[in-house]
Amino acid sequence: MAKLCAIEYYLPERIETNDDLAREFPEWRMDKIGKKTGIYQRHCAAADECASDLAVYAAEKLFLSGVCKPEEVDYVLFCTQTPDYILPTTACLIQHRLGLRKSAGALDFNLGCSGYIYGLSLAKGLIESGQCRNVLLLTADTYTKLIKPDDRSVRCLFGDGGAASWITADGQGLEIGSFVFGTDGSGADNLIAHGGGFRRSTDFTQSCELSMNGPEIFKFALDTVPRCVRDLLDQEGVAQDSIDLFVPHQANAYMLEYLCAKMGIEPDRFLVNMHNCGNTVSASIPIALRQSGRFIGSSRSIPEKIIPIGFGVGYSWAACFLS
Repeated sequence: MAKLCAIEYYLPERIETNDDLAREFPEWRMDKIGKKTGIYQRHCAAADECASDLAVYAAEKLFLSGVCKPEEVDYVLFCTQTPDYILPTTACLIQHRLGLRKSAGALDFNLGCSGYIYGLSLAKGLIESGQCRNVLLLTADTYTKLIKPDDRSVRCLFGDGGAASWITADGQGLEIGSFVFGTDGSGADNLIAHGGGFRRSTDFTQSCELSMNGPEIFKFALDTVPRCVRDLLDQEGVAQDSIDLFVPHQANAYMLEYLCAKMGIEPDRFLVNMHNCGNTVSASIPIALRQSGRFIGSSRSIPEKIIPIGFGVGYSWAACFLS
C-alpha cells in the first residue's frame, strides 16, 4: 500500500506584510482585508527564484530530516503552473540538481489548487501498480510573478511556496485510500493567465498577468466542496463525524470558515492555516498540514482519519482519504 510518510516545505525569504501593502496602497484598508482573508503576510520569490528552486529546497529539507535519501527516489512528480521553461520538463532539471539516480522517472503536471491531491493519486498508482516503491512528490508555484502590482483581488491572497512529500510502499505513515475527482472547464476564465501560451499569441513577451473573478470562484467552491466530500465519504462508507481532520486548500479564511459552517464541521476539525504565507496554490495543503504541527516527519501523532480537499483553477477539484 502507498503511504504518505513525511512532508517538508520551503517559503522564500522575502516577506510582504499587510503593513507593506497598506503603505503602498493606503486606500486598500488592509486591516479589514486581513481580518476577512485571514492572511497577514505572504512570501514572494526573488526575481531569479523559480518554482523549481522552492521545490529543490523543500526536497533538501526532506533529505536532511533523515526520513529518506536521494538514492532511494524512484520517481519525481512535480506539480506546478509556473515551470522554469516551456521545455524541458522542470522535473528533469530537479532530478539533476538533487543528484537523483538516472534510472528515476520524472514528470511535470500542470494543476493548481487541486494539484496535491492529484499528485497523491499519481504516486499511489505508481506504487500500487508495482512500477516503483518510492515517490518524491513536489508541489511549488510562484504566482506572485503573475500578479499585477495594483490588483488587490489577487495580490492580497497569493504567496509563493514549495513542498516535498515522501510517499512509499515501506515504512510508517498515512495509508492513501480512495479518491474523488472533478473537472469543469467552463469556469476556466474565472482564474486565468492568458499570456505565455499559444492560444492567443505566440509572442511570449506578452503580459501573463493573473486574472481572477473572486465571486465566481467563491460560488464554485461552495457548490463543489461539500458535494466532493459527501461523495468521498459515501465511497469510503464512513460518517463525516468519524473524520479527525479536514485539510482544505488554503484559499482564504472567509471562504473556508463559510464552508466549515455550511458542512456542519467543528472548526477544530477543519484546518485553516494560511495567515503567515497566504494562498500557495498547489503547495497549500501540505504546507498547512506540516505547519499545524500534526504531521512531523514519519510520526503517527496525527489523527487517524484525514481528508485533504483541493479546489480551484481549472475548474478542478479532488479529495482523498488518508488513514
